[in-house]
Amino acid sequence: MVWLEQLRVTNWGEMSLGLIGVYLLGCFTTGYYLVRTIKDLDIRTVGSGSVGARNVSRVLGQTGFLVTTLGDALKGALAVWLVRHFFAADRVATLAVIAVVAGHVWPLQLRLRGGKGVATSIGALLVYDWRLVVVYVAVFACGVAGARKTILPGLFAFVCLPAAGFWLHRDGFELAALTLLAGVVVFAHRTNLVEEIPALAARQNLRRGAYGAEQTTHKSERPEL
Repeated sequence: MVWLEQLRVTNWGEMSLGLIGVYLLGCFTTGYYLVRTIKDLDIRTVGSGSVGARNVSRVLGQTGFLVTTLGDALKGALAVWLVRHFFAADRVATLAVIAVVAGHVWPLQLRLRGGKGVATSIGALLVYDWRLVVVYVAVFACGVAGARKTILPGLFAFVCLPAAGFWLHRDGFELAALTLLAGVVVFAHRTNLVEEIPALAARQNLRRGAYGAEQTTHKSERPEL
């Protein structure tokens, strides 16, 4: 296999240092330092406790959301670009996607309390293979149109990434990495899942109840023959 040959000729010492560097780059959580600089506040003590854009917007509004999203996406893109620039093996770039997202979700200097990894993943994947981002956006947009929510459609779009990789003829190593990436992002959203799934079920039951009541009303209004 070509990728096994690439890994065989790779300098493992340099690769390890490179991936550690990528992890440390991921540890630079934009939202935390942005809020700390502007408000002298630890964003982890606010709202959900995440350093991600959604939580930052509670303190800094829409501007904070946009700056945090852009900063986290850029570090993901930069991580993959740097690894591809300095290493010939494409598989190192695959590992870099995982490493930079892991750094964002579990930043060492913040005692492993970071963000959810969505923006960083999208930025990394955009450089790694932009077609995966196109698939993600398409699935996400369809989910939002149907559910009128963003969290569950976004996570479902991540879960679909391995299937998208298979469709794009990615090999087993890359499919395993995409599966791991999806697992990390879903795990980081575990609290959201606990809240969103029962809420979604409740909304569906409410809609079915309203529909049933409407049907009963219509039947009662029909004239008797």
